[in-house]
Amino acid sequence: MQSSFIREARRAIFASVALGAVLTGCASNHFVNVTPQPVVANREPDPLVDARVAESALEAGDTQLATSLYEKMLKANPQSTTAQLGLADAMYLSGDFARAGLLYTRVSAAAPDDARAQLGLARVALRQRRLDEAEARYRKLVAAHPENPIAAEGLGATLDLQGQHAQAQQVYRTALTEHPEVEGLKADLGLSLVLSNEVRAGANLLLDVVGLPGAPLQARQNLALAYGLLGNSDAARRILIADMSSDYADDNLRFYEKLRERFGARDGVAPAQIHPVPAPDVASRETAK
Repeated sequence: MQSSFIREARRAIFASVALGAVLTGCASNHFVNVTPQPVVANREPDPLVDARVAESALEAGDTQLATSLYEKMLKANPQSTTAQLGLADAMYLSGDFARAGLLYTRVSAAAPDDARAQLGLARVALRQRRLDEAEARYRKLVAAHPENPIAAEGLGATLDLQGQHAQAQQVYRTALTEHPEVEGLKADLGLSLVLSNEVRAGANLLLDVVGLPGAPLQARQNLALAYGLLGNSDAARRILIADMSSDYADDNLRFYEKLRERFGARDGVAPAQIHPVPAPDVASRETAK
């Protein structure tokens, strides 16, 4: 089934990199942006110091420290929205989606318009594959916050997982007209093109993203998938081993080959007829022609 194929493809991308780096709903994607700052001793009350350190820890991916501090804050003030949302984000990044969902729900019940809580509930629904619910939540966020590209990324990812690639691509392109600087949207669009069997178009777009300074890890992983599906295992492997061990890279390559065979079977094309493309130097941003 095509839907099963798409789920496996997305799962392979998610599994190949660290949780905090891949998810569109990672801690750095809050509706409230926090810049880590040094803490000056004896200048703020302890709860404010804890909140700042916890947010900095969350931004840095230190979920253990963040969890400890947010739990301390909740013990002191069980109604603290800041502590509940922070702990929910920490639980989400730690993979405890059930507890994260409970905390987001608690905040949402008290403050239905809290965008961070609504985003959290959408992300949890997406990760738990409650796709209809995730789509509905993301659509509401996109309508309420068109200025924020994070909701559009989530909606597009949900539609891709449902196999609605044309709709997903329209969502990404619409968001890119307002936010052309958001590389995550371009990376998601590239992956969507790959999953809809427009592999070369997706690879070309991803090459543009990967060639930029500070390109997201997600874009490199998506480009590796594209080259694997195009039959260029050497290029895919060169990209993968920059971010993971050789064993993991080889596992991904074997998975790409299986996907390539499925693409061929689905479209009535034997794998041998899908011609490999030359291995690119990613740094040179050569297009996949």
